[in-house]
Amino acid sequence: MHIQIMKSKIHRVKVTQAELHYVGSITIDEDLMDAAHLIENEKVQIVNVNNGERLETYVIKGERGSGQICLNGPAARKVAVGDIVIIISYASMDLEEAKKFKPMVIFPDDQNQLI
Repeated sequence: MHIQIMKSKIHRVKVTQAELHYVGSITIDEDLMDAAHLIENEKVQIVNVNNGERLETYVIKGERGSGQICLNGPAARKVAVGDIVIIISYASMDLEEAKKFKPMVIFPDDQNQLI
């Protein structure tokens, strides 16, 4: 049996851009991606703290050190620039592996920079 567990989380980052006329995805500062063990094209869940919206999309690399968090395409309608979001990725593991697994959780500052 496999279960889905949280693999990593970027806890409470500020949306810096929302680009409606784009193919779709979330662009994340590459420093934050590395720290949270996210890779390009990985599926993530976005939880908007300001309005309660939840959505799934995939990751695109943003400029390293920029603090960029940009929701693209239809996801841009679910956020406003300045909203606080939580970005979560999940992994499928067998039950015994999942019991031992420790997810990577990062807590950037209010400028979306690593502390």
